[in-house]
This record gives sequence, C-alpha cells and structure tokens, in this order.
Amino acid sequence: MKLGFVSAILPDLNLREVLSFAGQVGYDCVEVMSWPKGKSTRRYAGITHIDVERFSNAQGKEVKALMDQSGVEISSLGYYPNPLSPNAAERKVAVAQIKKVIKAAHKLGLHTVTTFVGRDWTKSIEGNWSSFKRIWKPIIEYAEKYQVRIGIENCPMWFSSDEWPGGKNLATTPAIWRRMFAEIPSANFGLNYDPSHMIWQHMDYLQPIKDFSDRLHHIHAKDVRLDQDRLNQVGIMAHPNDYHAPKLPGLGDVNWGKFFSYLTDVGYNGPVCVEVEDRAYEGSLEDRKRALKQSYTYLRQYVV
Repeated sequence: MKLGFVSAILPDLNLREVLSFAGQVGYDCVEVMSWPKGKSTRRYAGITHIDVERFSNAQGKEVKALMDQSGVEISSLGYYPNPLSPNAAERKVAVAQIKKVIKAAHKLGLHTVTTFVGRDWTKSIEGNWSSFKRIWKPIIEYAEKYQVRIGIENCPMWFSSDEWPGGKNLATTPAIWRRMFAEIPSANFGLNYDPSHMIWQHMDYLQPIKDFSDRLHHIHAKDVRLDQDRLNQVGIMAHPNDYHAPKLPGLGDVNWGKFFSYLTDVGYNGPVCVEVEDRAYEGSLEDRKRALKQSYTYLRQYVV
C-alpha cells in the first residue's frame, strides 16, 4: 500500500508546493484535485491543482517532472461533481469535465480517476436508475478506451438542509453498488472506499472490503465521530451534521487496525489517501499542514 492525502485541503498551494510538502512529510502519493477553474460551490470543492482544460503532452511532462523531483506519485486525479443533477447544464459540465480528467490521467500515465456518480436529489433511488445507466455507461466506455479506472466515493453528499431528501451521490450502500456493477460490469468501474461514511449511516464498514475486494480502486482515510448524546436527541432522521463530525484518522470511531487488517487480508496494495475534513484543524494553512503531519504519523504504523 501507499500512503497519501487528498490535495483539496491545500488550496493555498500550487501543485509543485503540494508535492514538495508531501515529500517532506514522507507521503508516498497525493490524490490531485482537477476541478474546472472557477468559484467553489461547497467546502473542499472547486480546487484545481491540475487544470485539465486542453491538457497537453508538454503539460504532462511538466507534471511528471514534478513527481520525479518530489519523489511523490499521483494516486489519482480527483473531481467530485454531480453528473446526475436535475439541472441539465450542471450535468453537461460535469460529464464533460470527467472525460477531460480521464484523458489527462491517461497522458500522465495514471490508472485512476476518483469522482461521484451523482444523484437527482428530487427523485428516489429507483427514479435515478435510468439516468445512471444512460450517463455512466458511455463514461465507463470512455475510461476503458484510455485504460483508466473510475473509483466512485461512497459519500452520500447529504449533510445539511440544502441536500435533502436523499443527498447528491447515489452510490452510498452495498446494495446500490451491486446493482451499479451488475448494470456496468466493467473492471474499470469500482470504488474509492471511505469507511467514515458507513459509520454515520450505522453500517458495517469492514465487510464491504471483503465483499467488494475486486472493486477497490482507491481508499480514502477519513475518520468520523458520532455524538451519541446528540443522536439520542435528534435521531437518525435528522440531518447527519446534527449528530456526527468528520475527524482525522485515529480521532474518531474507525478501528484502523481492523480496517488495515481487512485490506491486507484481501491483498489490497493501492493508495490510501488521508482526506482532511476536521474543522478543528482548519483555522490556517499551518493547522491543515499539521493535520496532514499528524495523520501521517498515525497511519504510517499500518502502511510501511
């Protein structure tokens, strides 16, 4: 396995600075954000450390040189929009950008792009299914053409009132993943698995590692802490932000020893990237760097 982090937490730095910092700390890789340039629509979104618009072979050589200089690999190019949005213009931009990210990954010699399936939050799961098949089959065919795997993160994207009633990402549960992979059985279609999202949904976060071992294309290392006293007051029907908080690895409810035990059992040897969303470490750039250093120190015991 290789230990890395998600570059979204360092929007202040350019790619050279991100990779240099990663190398100084000791990280093996970085998941590099590749959003279209422009205004962010939510926290941790809209970060562009590699601009894939008209990405050229010359730009690819420059990025490869930065990797060589820092000794740090790029685990994947990341972009997390809503390709199933009920807004047609938003869908069009998301799908077009995903394809640009796939093509740029190929030029860089990378094998993975990490993203969301998306969801029309005005419809049920069943109501999203025809759109999922119509939009995602061509995307996966495009990824196959460029020999790039797609890792879908299992975050429901439902945390607050603006994401009611069902969140903005369809791929949230094992039952849905099975149906997705049955509809699109391509080996290039898999998961960017994050155990924290299973915990606040009150689901087993270990068994999916075994059940979907052949679909683990990328791993996010994020912890989460449930506030049981608060949950007792508001219940699981409340918005998730009312009873849980993302934390750095080791500061929440994930048993990381067991988590890595399961990963080694199934022979996973890909990237495990820290995703910092802990508000206690967001006061400044130095705080966010400290979060990455602390996460590295904690997780390196499992990834040698």
